[in-house]
Amino acid sequence: MHYSLAVRLVCEMLGTAILILFGNGAVANVELKGTKGYRNGWIIIAVGYGVGVMIPALMFNKISGSQTNPAMTIGMAVNGLFPWKEVIPYILAQFVGAILGQVILYFVYLPFYKETQDTKSILGTCSTISASGSHVNGFITEFFGTFLLVLGAMFILNSTAVESTPAVGYVGLGFLVCSLVTSLGGPTGPGLNPARDLGPRIVHALLPLKNKGKSDWSYAWIPVVAPIVGSILAILLYKQV
Repeated sequence: MHYSLAVRLVCEMLGTAILILFGNGAVANVELKGTKGYRNGWIIIAVGYGVGVMIPALMFNKISGSQTNPAMTIGMAVNGLFPWKEVIPYILAQFVGAILGQVILYFVYLPFYKETQDTKSILGTCSTISASGSHVNGFITEFFGTFLLVLGAMFILNSTAVESTPAVGYVGLGFLVCSLVTSLGGPTGPGLNPARDLGPRIVHALLPLKNKGKSDWSYAWIPVVAPIVGSILAILLYKQV
């Protein structure tokens, strides 16, 4: 069944908002002082992002493709798998969803944002941070993380094993994201998604909190550019294989 562009854009917006609520929500639960999950560990964050990708895929994949990631959208368009005329609308919908999800998250965790004094913890609930302070390391991490994410997603979702049971592929995608965050998340977060990083970073810049600190705009281009490059090359490799 073919759905109109408007319907697909709504699904992309909702899917990206869910990704942010589950993923960044898990970070907020671990990093913000006074929450039930305060300092309970990285695995909570990994599960949050894994489920945050899996649930929208289960909900919307048959409607919009559940890309929820501008890097995926651009990578597919560059490789001839997605129409260029729909790239900008899809990306705008994804960014709107990311911003919407982060705004909702802010109000849900507002009492805990007010209690938290650590500016890095607050920024971490919105966007990625280079743990080493190295932009080069950040770029390498975001590039290879997104490369593995997109390459894995393309093979999993288009494999013969999921043709009769597509849900198996979406669950596999969730485990892929969970594993990437667990294994490669130490250096940056990671973002692996321009909308997931830049949209919430904009929200962070506008947050009316005295103790929020800076939004680290000098680093902001890395989790935007590196995932796009990684996605383009991953889909190119997928097509060649």
